[in-house]
Amino acid sequence: MIDVLDGRLIELFTAEPRIGVLEASRRLGVARGTVQARLDRLTRQGVIRGFGPEIDPAALGYAVTAFVTLQIRQVGGHDPVAERLAAVPEVLEAHTITGTGDLFLRVVARSNQDLQRVIDMIVEVRGVERASSVIALATPIPTRTLPLVRATAALSRTEPAP
Repeated sequence: MIDVLDGRLIELFTAEPRIGVLEASRRLGVARGTVQARLDRLTRQGVIRGFGPEIDPAALGYAVTAFVTLQIRQVGGHDPVAERLAAVPEVLEAHTITGTGDLFLRVVARSNQDLQRVIDMIVEVRGVERASSVIALATPIPTRTLPLVRATAALSRTEPAP
């Protein structure tokens, strides 16, 4: 669980990842050691997974985003297929899912025509039996976590400490 200060800290570093611990402590009105300790704890707990740059695939020339549902052979399981899919640079995410498919991928391509090349690479992966894809037309809500951080931090105000 995170508290309000954790939430403010995460929000600040999300908005300005290069801010630095000293400046963050000044803006939040807390000691530098408090900021560092909180960042260390949040990182250790896996709440913060990194401080790297956020990359826009479209700015790299990959303007098409698609979601691909895969059916795989169940004999070998998901892990070997996922390991082989990780070798395809255009596969940005893979999730095991319930329902009619087994794996759900987010992929990018340079064009619709290039998407065919990417899908061909995916279906050539040993263990993949069938692929079904849909192309994203727009992204009205991009990947985000701050609303979740805010909601979780707000819970800490209303719930008693464990």
